[in-house]
Amino acid sequence: MAAIATVYLSLLLPQLLLLLHGAAPAVLGFTRGDFPEDFVFGSATSSYQYEGGVDEDGRSPSNWDIFTHEGKMPGRSTADVAADGYHKYKDDLKLMVETNLEAYRLSISWSRLIPNGRGAVNPKGLQYYNYIIDELVKNGIQVHIMIYQLDLPQVLEDEYGGWLSPRILEDFKAYADVCFREFGDRVSHWITIDEPNVASIGSYDSGQLAPGRCSDPFGIRKCTIGNSSVEPYIAVHNMLLAHASVTKLYREKYQVAGKGVIGISVYTFWAYPLTNSTVDLEATKRCQDFMLHWTLRPLVFGDYPQVMKNIVGSRLPSFTKAQSEDVKGSLDFIGMNHYYSLYVNDRPLGKGARDFVADMSVYYRGSKTDPPPGYGSSNDTIHDHDRIDYLKSYIGSILTALRNGANVKGYFVWSFVDVFEYLSGYGQSYGLYRVDFADESRPRQARLSARWYSGFLKNRETDVQNELSMAAESRAQQ
Repeated sequence: MAAIATVYLSLLLPQLLLLLHGAAPAVLGFTRGDFPEDFVFGSATSSYQYEGGVDEDGRSPSNWDIFTHEGKMPGRSTADVAADGYHKYKDDLKLMVETNLEAYRLSISWSRLIPNGRGAVNPKGLQYYNYIIDELVKNGIQVHIMIYQLDLPQVLEDEYGGWLSPRILEDFKAYADVCFREFGDRVSHWITIDEPNVASIGSYDSGQLAPGRCSDPFGIRKCTIGNSSVEPYIAVHNMLLAHASVTKLYREKYQVAGKGVIGISVYTFWAYPLTNSTVDLEATKRCQDFMLHWTLRPLVFGDYPQVMKNIVGSRLPSFTKAQSEDVKGSLDFIGMNHYYSLYVNDRPLGKGARDFVADMSVYYRGSKTDPPPGYGSSNDTIHDHDRIDYLKSYIGSILTALRNGANVKGYFVWSFVDVFEYLSGYGQSYGLYRVDFADESRPRQARLSARWYSGFLKNRETDVQNELSMAAESRAQQ
């Protein structure tokens, strides 16, 4: 997704979110040296959005290949080539070293590593990821692996409906086992699943994301199959059970002597009441229960929020006692993908069929904070002054959070290079490095934000100030 920032933290999530949104002022003047030595600054990409090479070296189609080839993205765009990371990864690894990245998060393509969804490992896929991991380790860049980031082998979608079937638990566990076995000697930071909450809404309620399921009148686009009232809840439930199963496997088989950590990544935004009325205050809490605590509360306490159980009723799956115990506490950290903050107010609970959005029963009334700066379809800007301001604001807020006791462990900028974005295709880009998608060779060019981030990471205050002066001069000339 198009997140500008991912932070890894302990369970002090509300405290950090408030600090990011003005409950305490962000530190404005800071250097890399102000952060703890074990705090990491990195960047990230994801397999389908970055790699391309969709029909090379034994990779099988994913659900996103099918979805995009049906013409469902803006401009009928696909990620068949994307940023061509399958061929240009060596160049990008050099850029990471030059940028002085301390950590890099990549996701594994299930379709590339295990093309049939289960069974035989693809040696070419294994070779590709091993080379990247080896080079990162050799250059002192900490490796973070996202096991699943929205791209499911289509063969499993066809066989049993993917995340709508409990059968996926066994296949996902076996796939994760291969990842731990093959990469675990060099990788100690694992994320099981990316954004189960918003991924399920987009995939099974609005139909905006693969596999594009929804039902009238709830879908953003016309879907031919789906049930928006039920399927988002089923998908999240199975994702949570799959996460818990994989975490248990990792802890019992691979997490030796406390080394290595495993967690999950969630979509977050902070909600403010539009007014101080009781109903708007309740709506704000309900919004957070549905959007955030839907996934986090089971992982901490073993069950869904009571308000969701009351409103959704029998459409919300329930955990058995054993499942609740397995899910509870099944994470060492939370990866928080934060986007923006919104004003919300109460929306009366409708009668008749409802989807997730109608169940949550709030109105979004505009953004309190600006969304991540993105680059339009021309994709020609490298003087991204707003991005530098955005990065400084986030990093300064995180430093404030650290000083106020939040146990934050890392910050990852999305994305390292321009990639195919899940909602906009090539209509918007967020890379530190520009990719010219009109050029078959997909050349990279450092944006000003990449140069600023590099100077910050090298703890060269003079370099950082020079970059800011250049940004101010360029802005004045526009």
